[in-house]
Order: sequence, then structure tokens, then C-alpha cells
Amino acid sequence: MASQQGRVFKRCGCRDENSGRALGVRCPKLRRQGGAFNPRHGDWGYQLELPRTSEGKRRQARRTGLESQEQAWEALDHLKALLDLAQGEGDVKVQIADLIQDALKKRKALPSVAEVRKRLGTGVDVRKEAPTVGVFLKEWIRAKPDLAEGTRTSYQGHIRKYLIPHLGEIRLDRLTSRQIEAMFDSIEADNIHILECRESEDEKVRASVRNQRVISLSTKHRIRATLRSALSDAVRNPEEVVNINAASHARLPSCPRKKPLVWTPGRVRQWEKDGTIPGEVMVWTPEQTRTFLAHARKYVWLHPLFHLIAVKGLRRGEAVGLPWSHTRLTDAEADIRTQVVQLSWQTFTSTPKSEAGQRTITLDADTVKVLRGWKKFQNQARLQAGPEWADSGLVFTRQDGQGWHPSHVSDWFARIARAAGLPPMTLHGLRHGAASMALAAGTDVKVVSAELGHSTAHFTQDTYQTVFPEVAKAAAEATAALLRGTSVPVSGLVPVR
Repeated sequence: MASQQGRVFKRCGCRDENSGRALGVRCPKLRRQGGAFNPRHGDWGYQLELPRTSEGKRRQARRTGLESQEQAWEALDHLKALLDLAQGEGDVKVQIADLIQDALKKRKALPSVAEVRKRLGTGVDVRKEAPTVGVFLKEWIRAKPDLAEGTRTSYQGHIRKYLIPHLGEIRLDRLTSRQIEAMFDSIEADNIHILECRESEDEKVRASVRNQRVISLSTKHRIRATLRSALSDAVRNPEEVVNINAASHARLPSCPRKKPLVWTPGRVRQWEKDGTIPGEVMVWTPEQTRTFLAHARKYVWLHPLFHLIAVKGLRRGEAVGLPWSHTRLTDAEADIRTQVVQLSWQTFTSTPKSEAGQRTITLDADTVKVLRGWKKFQNQARLQAGPEWADSGLVFTRQDGQGWHPSHVSDWFARIARAAGLPPMTLHGLRHGAASMALAAGTDVKVVSAELGHSTAHFTQDTYQTVFPEVAKAAAEATAALLRGTSVPVSGLVPVR
């Protein structure tokens, strides 16, 4: 069957007994006596004249080995539909023909009409083949030299550990939000497996997941953010055949900000009874913080560091990376311009990522006194160490003058807290406690926000406004007193804004 717009045919591999030439479509076994095609002999194919090449050479699309006549007609109609997308534009028609010819030559599946239409919609050459997600992500991260070192390392970890293993073989323009969601489903299945193995009574089963980490919801959101950032660049790039950011449409459970909970006497009693920790982010009361700092005085090389974090709410990396050159005790100020970032065990020094994070904090008289005493002690230690002293220039150092590794500081914090008999809290909890105490003391929320390096005062107020129950209780009593027509002292209440 032939037409001016292509033909469908049936052929076989039989040869003439005398000449040895292939019979092809002339083989008598292809049809039965009644003229109908013999379904048990030969296979189907199609042929279509393609637009000439850019050099003017004639060419055709031809394929054999199809199982049925219907399959051959469908393939031929598909070719015509692809060429029709050019809508009469000669250059575009040549591009589509080149795409068809390349696919047939490499024995690859022809692109769908929707796929070619999408490519035409992006304005790119339809002959450009989209890379796989894995290839694109590797090229993308190499092409971003302006990334902060910490951000780059984080992105590379997400790409290496999760995105490439789960999505790397998918072609970039065929990536869907459902495939991304399937990746997170697989990660969650691994989480469940790890937790179940940890609870097993079999030592070998427990050992099989040793050092394997459960991936938190917040980490999943960061993985998606990495992919979303990469795909945003792909969508903006006119050379890529992508016009939808699939990561933006991939669904994940919301990850609400974890608000701190204070270790009230009732919660401490329950923890002492059965080990219950009521929240992911716990904060000590001012009394508990005082107990910790009093116990930390025994550790002369660490007490000033913990004191500064507890009073001013510095992040761990900001405190560890604070140099004396940025600390002015006479002016009672410190410039937060550097931080030590830890990724896995590797550390490096960088600037805080946000503009708000680069700030100047005011030091209270007690903190200045602590730092003056510490500086005197450190100078004496440097003189005693002589040439063995490592002149790091940092405020807080170990006995040899080198800076602290962030993880070591956290380990010492947990050890001292246990020795002091305090309920568990992370080192970052000292920062939360500093913010909560400042607000409970009536400090303006904008001042607290600036000192902490938050991007907005709303974040500070929303996170820490009612951490200490005595503050909330005092506010409730003051409100009730208004209804009674009396008044109560409201000193120490946080202003409502």
C-alpha cells in the first residue's frame, strides 16, 4: 500500500532459489490464496519521504520488523504528525526531519508529538537532545562558581546521595513531579527500615544500619530546594528544553518551624521518671542556664565560649570562628563577620550567608568582664606554650591556640550538662534561651532580632514570644485584672505588637 505521503508494506527474508536474490515484498508466501496477508509470514514496515537535508540531499524514513499493519500505519501517522508541527516553516521542518532520521539511525524510540511541541515552544533547536538529570546536575553545579563553599558542599551532597541515585537516569525534559515524589517515598521507606532494624533484638540486624542516618523532613525539603534551584536555571536557560520546574510541583508534607519548649518543673519530673523529652527543641529556664554556667566554670577553656552563647545567642559556628580582631572590649562590641561551617567532619571558615547575619552585637558588662579575664588567661597560656602555640587569632581556642572543632564543642556541652544533672538540650538551645530571656526581660523585639541576626523581627517574635510560662501566665493575669477593674504589675511582660 503506497501513497504520496508514504507507504506501508509487508516483506520477508525469502530468496529466489535460482538467483539467490531477496524476494522482499514479492514473496508469494506473504499472501494467502484469497489475497489476504498471511499473518504467519513476513513482517511489516513503512516508508516516508522526508524533507531534504540542509544541503539539499534527498532522504527517507524507513523501518521494518513491525508486528502488524496497524502498528506500521500508526508509526507512519506519527511521523506525519511530527512534520506537521513545523506548520510550513522550512527550517523547522528540516530540524524535525533531522530528529526523525537520527532516532531511526540509532534505533531509538521516536519522540512524542507533545515532546517536540514542547521543544518548539521553548524556542530551542528541536534536534537538541536533553541530558539526563544526572548529567545536567553535575554540569549545573560546576557552572556556579559564585556559590558559598558551605552551600556548594550541601548541594553536592544532595546531588550525590539522593538526586542522582534516584533520578539521575531520567531525561531532564521527561522529569515529572511524581517521579520526584517517588524519590521521597523511597527515602522514607529507607527511614522506616533503619528504625525497624534499630529496634531489632538481633545484633546483626542492628549492626546492618549502624551509622545510617534517618533523613528528616527538613532535610527532604532542602533536597527538593536544591533540585528546584537547578531546574529554575534550566527553565531560564534558552538552550535547555525544559519549561516546567517539576520540583516546584512535587508535594512534601509541610515542615512547620519547631518552636522551643522550656524545661518546666513538671516536664523535668516526667523526664526523670521515664526519659520523655516533650519536644524537638528544648530550652532551659534561666535558673537551669545559671546552673550549667556555674558547672562549666570548672572547664576554663570552654566556660567563656558557653557564656557568650548563653547571653548573646551566637550560633555555634559564629562563636567558634570569632577572632579577637573583631572583638572590641573597650567599646563592648563584637562584629559577627565570620563563622566556622561544618559539613560532615570537614570545616571551613566563611561569612554568614544572609546580610542580617553579618552584624555587630553589644556586650553587657558581665560578658565583657568574663572575656577580659579569659583574654588574660589565654595570653598567659600563649607565653607558657612558646613556639608550640598556634596563633589562630581566635577568641576561643584550645590549649595549643588552635580553634575548636564545632562538634567537639557540642560534645563538651552535652558532657557538662549531664554532669550538672540538667535535662537534655542541644548547644543551639543556649541560643534559643538567650532569645527567650531577652524577650522575657522586655527587650524590644527588633533589638533582639538584630542581635540574633534574624532576617525579620516577625520570625523572632513568632518563635520566642511565649517560651517561658511565667511570662504567659503574667500576661493572662494582667488581662483578667482588666476585666475585674483592677490592675497588676506587668513588669517583665513582653510587649504585644
